Amino acid sequence: MRFDPKQWETGQPYPPIGTLYAAAVVREQGHHVSLFDTMFAYGPEEVILPLQQQSPDFFVIYDDGFNYLTKMCLTNMREAAFEMMKFAKQKGCTVIVSSSDATDHFEQYLEEGADFVILGEAEQTLAELISAVTKQQTDFMTIPGLAFRQQDAVIKTMKRTVMKELDELPFPAWDLVDIEPYRKMWLHHRGYFSLNMATTRGCPFKCNWCAKPIYGNRYNTRSPQNVVAELKMLKYKYQFDHIWFCDDIFGLKPGWVNEFAGLVEKEKLQFSFKIQARADLLLQEDHIKDLARAGCSNIWMGAESGSQKILDAMDKGTTIEQIYRATNLLKKNNIHPSFFIQFGYPGETKDDIEKTIRMINELLPYEIGISVSYPLPGTAFHEKVKTQLNDKSNWTDSDELALMFRNTYAPAFYKQLHRFVHKSYRKHIAIEAIKNIFSQPASLQFKRMKKAISWLYYSPAAWIAGQKLQKLEKPGS
Repeated sequence: MRFDPKQWETGQPYPPIGTLYAAAVVREQGHHVSLFDTMFAYGPEEVILPLQQQSPDFFVIYDDGFNYLTKMCLTNMREAAFEMMKFAKQKGCTVIVSSSDATDHFEQYLEEGADFVILGEAEQTLAELISAVTKQQTDFMTIPGLAFRQQDAVIKTMKRTVMKELDELPFPAWDLVDIEPYRKMWLHHRGYFSLNMATTRGCPFKCNWCAKPIYGNRYNTRSPQNVVAELKMLKYKYQFDHIWFCDDIFGLKPGWVNEFAGLVEKEKLQFSFKIQARADLLLQEDHIKDLARAGCSNIWMGAESGSQKILDAMDKGTTIEQIYRATNLLKKNNIHPSFFIQFGYPGETKDDIEKTIRMINELLPYEIGISVSYPLPGTAFHEKVKTQLNDKSNWTDSDELALMFRNTYAPAFYKQLHRFVHKSYRKHIAIEAIKNIFSQPASLQFKRMKKAISWLYYSPAAWIAGQKLQKLEKPGS
């Protein structure tokens, strides 16, 4: 996390539950498993001491595929993985890697010293591979989902089918994580403690910029009973206040959220949670009421753009009208709507950008996350622009926001656009707070007053940012 300054400053770390699932599966087969959690590490060299102390037979770099940041395949993280691989090889370990980046660039990882790269969903492959190597087998062709070197050739085995019966998996090996640093950072930065859970795998929708190298387009679901059982265990052990359900799409299966809400109420579980969802899945008030009943406080919606032309170009399958309806319905039921916004998609013009800014300032979501279009391998978007990527095809960290292909404006424009939109949004939040003070003086609160006063900063700041943006409006090349 220290390798990504933006995430470190935000101070909202989550344990690597994808890694913990793999640890639980391997441990269930009778192997001794330990975890070196890199979340708070200063550098890859910190792995040397545990390697010396434990002398493991296998060294597994297993990315948390549930955390959307791992899909970004940041070069800082890739280089740290290469360094740790080298340290492990020096200690005689069999090195195995599973990550979105390794799935996309398995030949590079093998070249840097990995013995095996697991492609796609990895728990079953990892368990079978460790069993085969332990038994001193040398033929790995029968294990699906692998890449490895055989003499001078790189071998890929057949693709592994994703798991359908997720309730058959053990719970993540939560006991391997030191939870206290996570709790401490959350309490310091946000005043409450949040943990993460996954209730599903995969996403059946086909936005053409979205990479799904691990869980793919199949959508498989844990039962509400299984999820609530893990929630009860985590509540008892760690006393969390909040959960991030880190599914690509939460509660898509008909009736699932209603049953889940009923079980949460039955077990008297007290917590709030945030999810990710699509605007077109948030239009039924009964569904929204069930989410609110279960404790949902914030829904991150893939709004992406205020231009229907751009949404259609993305194959998003949603409409601007649905974004407006879903936002208003969530607010009506006291759930915060938050927006993921993406600028810089091919063909986006100044008019499209202005429509997006107008949508944000009219709907005033609870939070906004702004990025620029980022082409990742395996997507139709990447195929469209890959000849323009040249030497740079990945960001260094999540805040780099480099536009790596030709578009309407130069990359510097989009960096300044990011600053302007945030300041403009905050200015409009302040204006809304001022209106509320005058319309509802009896409900005056310190938080609302603080937002209103922030207009004194954001109004001139937004104007200055807008002036800087205008100077960068020369077409890019």
